[in-house]
Amino acid sequence: MGIEGKRSCTSVLVGRAATRDGSVIIARNEDNTTPNLAKNFRVVAAGERDGQTLESPETGFTFTMSEGGMRYTAMPDADTSGGLYEEAGVNSAHVAMSATESAYANDLVLAFDPFVEDGLAEDAMLTAVLPYVRSAREGVRRLGDIVEERGSAEANGVLFADRSEAWYMEIATGHHWVAQRIPDDCYAVVANQISIQEVDFESDGFMWSQGIREFVDGNALNPRPGSFDFRRIFGTATEQDLHYNTPRVWYGQKVLTPSAVQSPEDFDLPFIRRADFKIGVEDVARVLSSHFDLTEFDPIGRRGDAKSRARYRAIALSRTQESHIIQMPPLSEGDAAGEGPSPVCWTAVGTPGFSPYLPLFTDVGSLPACLDGAHCTEPDFENAYWLFRSLQALSDARYGVTERIVQAYCSEQRRKMHAHLSKARALESSLSLKEEREIYLGRANERLLEDAMSDARAQLGRLMKALAQASPLSYTMDSNL
Repeated sequence: MGIEGKRSCTSVLVGRAATRDGSVIIARNEDNTTPNLAKNFRVVAAGERDGQTLESPETGFTFTMSEGGMRYTAMPDADTSGGLYEEAGVNSAHVAMSATESAYANDLVLAFDPFVEDGLAEDAMLTAVLPYVRSAREGVRRLGDIVEERGSAEANGVLFADRSEAWYMEIATGHHWVAQRIPDDCYAVVANQISIQEVDFESDGFMWSQGIREFVDGNALNPRPGSFDFRRIFGTATEQDLHYNTPRVWYGQKVLTPSAVQSPEDFDLPFIRRADFKIGVEDVARVLSSHFDLTEFDPIGRRGDAKSRARYRAIALSRTQESHIIQMPPLSEGDAAGEGPSPVCWTAVGTPGFSPYLPLFTDVGSLPACLDGAHCTEPDFENAYWLFRSLQALSDARYGVTERIVQAYCSEQRRKMHAHLSKARALESSLSLKEEREIYLGRANERLLEDAMSDARAQLGRLMKALAQASPLSYTMDSNL
């Protein structure tokens, strides 16, 4: 059966020739079944877990961490009793990983290769892979080897990036997977479905599990012999897909390729797309922070009716715990792996669209203390998660009252964040010693959080005043009384 996916996310991947500045981008919303699952943001030091045996509370999967683990950033749950769920990060070799995009395989393929009860699952995946890989392609191979040897407990999509390539890997059954390199001039949007389509076994732009073709042919699983459409062979096409999954892909492609004429209930939306323009971080943010804005499907909008506004599952939700856009800037001539400008993890704590994307440098020894609340599982407004989470809680229930306040705040924050990054980049490039850069970038992150937390508290005040003014528990007194 496999374990039930708890984190129903939305992902975006962009090749380097499709972006404005030549960066490779991977991005994802981390959603959960609950709106309150506190997250920490921290740096795991090089060798911190070397020799430790990792055990998953979810599946019982055990894994001994080998020597030589690199430093990496991570986004673990504050309460780790259910597993680490480190989710996303960048290591010191400048490889990024985001795990996972929960997916669903069809009953037929699972009948022949069921999930492994004590196999690898999302809670342990990033921890077992990211500290040890020096390229995106190597990340796919390491994860694939673990799945083939130990098995997978669930279906997942996994994002990898380095400065040259973005890869999307789909683990569909207990032991079988396929990965595709996103073409440099293209992007992909994924939403809880098996998404990769035709696999070219002659191309180095694909990787796959050992024996996958023999598995498919031997069990007569391919409905269209002569091709190998991974989505059709391994994926699903259900009523749930039409209302929960495909509309999010449709909207993401609507934002990035507005010239495309498509339906939100289309099983054949392409996995790989070309944008109508060069993509920036703000365009990816627009996709991941959306709730079908300016359409009749917006659950907090004014268009359509009650039925249309409840028809589809939005991209950004109250149960989005964090959203990350990992930007891998291009290397300059002569730079080796692990050198060059620091990757940036643009992080929206809580629900994007109400919280700003904070450009956090990853080439640092630690992250600001307000991001790492240890076991801060109850509201504490000195902690970044709970402070930014409160912005959504006060904003969306009466969006007609708060909409302009939210939009003005988010607009101001976008300007501030891009200005901060530009200034920090200029000074970063003037520092020749790696140690000096790490210290400077750490301080830049601290200044950023100080300002962002102050601005968030001011935004809370504005929201409180507006909501109090609009309270239905009011009464107009007769002036003669």
